[in-house]
Amino acid sequence: MEQTAEALSIDRLIALRLKALRNERGWSLEELAKLSGVSRATLSRLENSEVSPTASVLGKLASAFGMTISRLMQMVEEKFAPLIPRERQLLWSDPAIGFRRRSVSPPAQSLAGEVLECEIDSDTRIAYDDTPRPGLEHHLHLVDGRLDITVDGTTHRLKAGDCLRYQLVGASVFATPKECGARYFIFLV
Repeated sequence: MEQTAEALSIDRLIALRLKALRNERGWSLEELAKLSGVSRATLSRLENSEVSPTASVLGKLASAFGMTISRLMQMVEEKFAPLIPRERQLLWSDPAIGFRRRSVSPPAQSLAGEVLECEIDSDTRIAYDDTPRPGLEHHLHLVDGRLDITVDGTTHRLKAGDCLRYQLVGASVFATPKECGARYFIFLV
């Protein structure tokens, strides 16, 4: 699949940020591989912008670095601006599984709250092995479609208009049925 120039620049910025985070901690690729569960070869290819990260891999790396995926994504932005028009909001996608994530909140390393707009194609399952920050509060509002979310071993079935509020302390799974995908907002506190 051909990538746009914007996607290439975002992937390159992510690659640079991942390498910088690893170097700031003084970790070798082998150490990060052990901490994240992502192979050394994959890490090397990510840092060299040879491949685009998947949602699952970004989740594992963010967890190893002790941050959310959206915080990691915000770190690729250069500076804080209080207003960010939709066309300039950072959009990241994992086309292999049909997942798109837009950082709605203006990027700010010093502010905690975040809003994400996400879309998952039909018949898709995304599993995160762990949380980057135990106790992170989520408010997930499903705008369109249907979505099953498993948190702490309990599956919640959401339909359009539903809101699920939870604190993430471990693994989670997001799954859509064969009939439809899902579009939702997540508010992280």
